[in-house]
Amino acid sequence: MIKHSEQRVGILVDVSNMYHSAKNLYKQKVNFKEILAKAVAGRKLIRATAYAIRTENQEEAPFIEALEQQGFEVKMKDLQVFAGGAKKGDWDVGITLDAIKLGDKLDVIVLVSGDGDYLPLVSYLQNNKGCLVEIMAFRKTCSSRLVEEADDFTDLGSDKKFLIYNRNSRSNNLKKRK
Repeated sequence: MIKHSEQRVGILVDVSNMYHSAKNLYKQKVNFKEILAKAVAGRKLIRATAYAIRTENQEEAPFIEALEQQGFEVKMKDLQVFAGGAKKGDWDVGITLDAIKLGDKLDVIVLVSGDGDYLPLVSYLQNNKGCLVEIMAFRKTCSSRLVEEADDFTDLGSDKKFLIYNRNSRSNNLKKRK
């Protein structure tokens, strides 16, 4: 897909989706700085928003600060804890509403999530707002329908630059190779 320098781009990142995918697949953290650079791809960045969940002990504060320093506007929502102990935290509706509101001001919306719940949003943005919708996600945990419907798809698992390897895992991997 050709990406033009005059295209106005908005990037919406489902932080929890990316965090859990990288942790479960690779036991690593996501390099959001590299994702932002790849998503912008030399185009006009209008908005980059990361949607995150605030935990009970707020241990994510340094991470949120790092996202802001990288150029993201960070929107936070409290983790819901139910009576039985179950926990829930997602931004599906918030991301959807923001994408619809931004649709008139953008040429391209980059959705950084593999959640198939976004299929109606992708279709709406393409057919009603005239936006191109690009998906960035880890292919192994991404909805195949989302990949099919997207105007462009970037598999974050295809390049190690989208992950942050901690020193212990890197040295352990080297030891295993020897």
